Amino acid sequence: ERPDEALPVLLPALAQRLCPPQGFEPSEELRLGLVQLLGLLLQRCGASLTPYLSDVIRILQTTLLDKYAEVRRESCRCAVACTQAMPEHFHMQSESLIKPLMQTISHQHFRVRVDVIQATGAVIQFGNGKSVDDVLSHLAQRLFDEIPKVRHAVTTVIGDWLLHLRDRYSYFHKLIPLLLGSFTDEIPENTKLAWTYWEKIGLQWEKENEEDLKDKMDFSVSPPHYPKGVTRPGLGCRELVSRNLSKILPGLCHDITDWVESTRIKASQLLYTLLLHAEDHITQHMELLLRTLYQACGDEEKDVVKNCVKAAELIGTFVSPKVSLRLITSAFGKTPKPSCVMVLAAVIRGSPKEILKPHLTDLGNMLSEAGVCHRSEEVIYMEQLLCCVQALVEVCQEDCREISLQLMKILVTIMATPCSEHLKEKVEEAMSSLAEVQQLESFLCLYKQHILELMEWVSVSCDCWTSHSPEILQFDVIAVHSGPVIGEALNNFILILETCLQPNKDPQMRLKLFTVLSELLQKANETINSQGLFPSYLETVIKDILAPNLQWHAGRTAAAIRTTAVSCLWALTHCEMLSPEEMLKVKDGLMPQIIAALDEDSKIARLLACRVIGDLVKVCGKHFDEDNFTKTYTEVLKRLDDASCDVRLAAAHTLTDWFQCLKNSSVKPAMESHIQYLYQELLIYLDDPDQNSQNAVLEVLKEGSALNPELLVRQIEGVVHKHRTPVYCNQLLQHIQSARESA
Repeated sequence: ERPDEALPVLLPALAQRLCPPQGFEPSEELRLGLVQLLGLLLQRCGASLTPYLSDVIRILQTTLLDKYAEVRRESCRCAVACTQAMPEHFHMQSESLIKPLMQTISHQHFRVRVDVIQATGAVIQFGNGKSVDDVLSHLAQRLFDEIPKVRHAVTTVIGDWLLHLRDRYSYFHKLIPLLLGSFTDEIPENTKLAWTYWEKIGLQWEKENEEDLKDKMDFSVSPPHYPKGVTRPGLGCRELVSRNLSKILPGLCHDITDWVESTRIKASQLLYTLLLHAEDHITQHMELLLRTLYQACGDEEKDVVKNCVKAAELIGTFVSPKVSLRLITSAFGKTPKPSCVMVLAAVIRGSPKEILKPHLTDLGNMLSEAGVCHRSEEVIYMEQLLCCVQALVEVCQEDCREISLQLMKILVTIMATPCSEHLKEKVEEAMSSLAEVQQLESFLCLYKQHILELMEWVSVSCDCWTSHSPEILQFDVIAVHSGPVIGEALNNFILILETCLQPNKDPQMRLKLFTVLSELLQKANETINSQGLFPSYLETVIKDILAPNLQWHAGRTAAAIRTTAVSCLWALTHCEMLSPEEMLKVKDGLMPQIIAALDEDSKIARLLACRVIGDLVKVCGKHFDEDNFTKTYTEVLKRLDDASCDVRLAAAHTLTDWFQCLKNSSVKPAMESHIQYLYQELLIYLDDPDQNSQNAVLEVLKEGSALNPELLVRQIEGVVHKHRTPVYCNQLLQHIQSARESA
């Protein structure tokens, strides 16, 4: 009934058994029993223990570091009981327990950690508030604890301090980040607990500062634009964060760039929460925030980037574009990094349409500048540029009409970047969205709307282009991707080709441009001739563009250029875009160069040269003189010895066309000796090891037999015994006999 009477005997005994140097109880069970006895005394005796407070503290300093975990747990409970038993005197000795508690807070047993955290909360609550600084870093580390109960304990302690700690106003800026950090805990129970505490803290602060907040409480207006699906915190919560933000941000921004991944993630999550509370108070901290976001958005950890992008969206929501865009665009004037573009895209996404509208033109002009568009060929840089365009279209909708051209320039540049091939579909989707907000049917209508401006844009410096000029790739995209629309800008298109495809220009550049032209000519009626205007430019294309590039120059690049030039010429003749009149005009200038192309190293060049000569013979053969016929067949005949079977077949088809033209020509009598020579040579080629070539030569001889059948029969009879394949000779004789009978 009067346990306090035993204190003069019990306390010294407990101290002697539990505290060195007098002695130390070796048995764990006895040490645990002794500490439990101390706990019982604290509960029963209360304030009567005040004279023995020093002994109690000395015992707890030792037992809090005991090797036996249960002794440590019981010691924590004793510490809590001590704060309640002697609240008026405990603060004088409380600091002595902080060090052993912090040495135990990272114990391997999670239950010990939970008890230590709870004890720390009580010791500081009823003790000396100055000890908060000594424990904060340890509690912050426990927010990363793997055990949810440990994090739950930290949240409870911090919440209680923010509500009841006597000096809490002095520590708001240190305690608020720890409580708000629990908002993103992976366990819903912990998150709910943090929100519950935070709401109570906000309401309590409102009541305590009612006079200061009177106007804001009476005339509070919700912001017109607020993140969807997010509940707005109460006035007290918002004011608490706003008033302490300047003290919290510097340390937080440092943690976002910490070397420990988990710290960076937690700090980025907290940044979003703070900005959500601060609202328009963010403005005064913009420079620090943007510097941090630029660095954090380049982080290797995706979660850090994701959280920082969400935070940047809040800048768009709460900060005037006049301020935010001015600061961001000034960073673009230096050396824009992918992270800068990422932040800008996020700010645009978070901005209200009405507020962003006055800044659209400046934004479009800045993003479409060469210094920004061509700043880097990194994939991530181009992806973020695309995100900017997507954000502008998504937010501003029909208002994007006024910067439609600038956005098209950006999208063309992205598509033209070699590393961005995988973005083609997304770029087309962005173009389609841009067309849709302008009530256009497809992105081709966008090209139709801007084709002349786009061609003028890329052609500004075309006289100075080299193989490395980005404008070449942009020109390629505009010409090929615009489909039939390019047919409406032929004047600009041909002018660029004429300027850049002169023989004195960079060979690699000419090769790239010829590849573009060749690709378009393959589907001329769907591209450059979609309006039926291309024929009026044919003379320029052939005489001023193709012919000069067919001339022989040393080097592989020059050979490749000649091959693509021949390819373009064949496309023109094959699609019958060249009228007979046009062919007659260019025949004399082109024939020598096309014939020379028959000796190119490139198989494709030889093959296409044979085909072009065949087309020229078909159309212009009736106007050939003896010299034209002779030069043509002598060079084509050599191709029957070509290493490529395809070239041999093309040469045979060309000789067939040659015989057809000579049949009705007025120079036929003068060609008798040449016909005899051709018969002799072609009969030899009937022994070609390739059966397809044999059949092709047989068809040539059948066609040629109509010119002088008797001469051919004599030639056959003279060589038939020499042939390994007399069956072809017999077929040829039968064909001649049938022709005579038909006649």
